[in-house]
This record gives sequence, C-alpha cells and structure tokens, in this order.
Amino acid sequence: MAKSPYTKFDDSKLILRDELAIDRTVLANERTLLAYLRSGVALVIAGVSIMHFSREGWFWAVGIACIPVGIIAGIVGVIKYRRMSKTISIVRKKQPEEGRQSFEKV
Repeated sequence: MAKSPYTKFDDSKLILRDELAIDRTVLANERTLLAYLRSGVALVIAGVSIMHFSREGWFWAVGIACIPVGIIAGIVGVIKYRRMSKTISIVRKKQPEEGRQSFEKV
C-alpha cells in the first residue's frame, strides 16, 4: 500500500496554518478538476466542429479521435479529483472537533 504524504498529520493536532493549507489544497483540487473538464469539453467541441466543417477524410479521422480523448480527459479529471478529495477528508477528520470550533469563532 502506498504511503500517503499526509501521514505526518496522523498523531498531531492541526494548527491554523495547517487548516489554511488544507483549504488551499481543496481549492487547487477544484481548479484542477475544472481545467480537466474544460479541456475535455474543448476537445469534444473541436472534434464535432472538425467533422461538421471538413470534407476530407483525414479531417474526419482527427475529429473522431478528438471526441473520445475529450471524454477520457473529463473522466480522468473526475477520478483524480475524487481520489484527492478522499485524501483531504481523511486529514480533516484527524482534527479534533474543539480545534475546528475555535477556528470558526475567529
């Protein structure tokens, strides 16, 4: 089993700096997902456009190739997002409830 980079948080209490770092990681994870989805949609649209406006056979081949590559890019992005989200939630659960409440009061 692969060692997680977040195992150093297992026995320690998270401080505010760590909590903010986790928040930045969550936002970066969401940005990465959106980038994958944007690229996937762009490839699908490019493939359909190429097929629609071209008359030559090799353009059709490129257009047909773009569509599944775009779908795969979107699926890969969702898989990576979910995997990282699970890892982040494990770190969040390690933080005691009393520490989390004191952050909310600030």
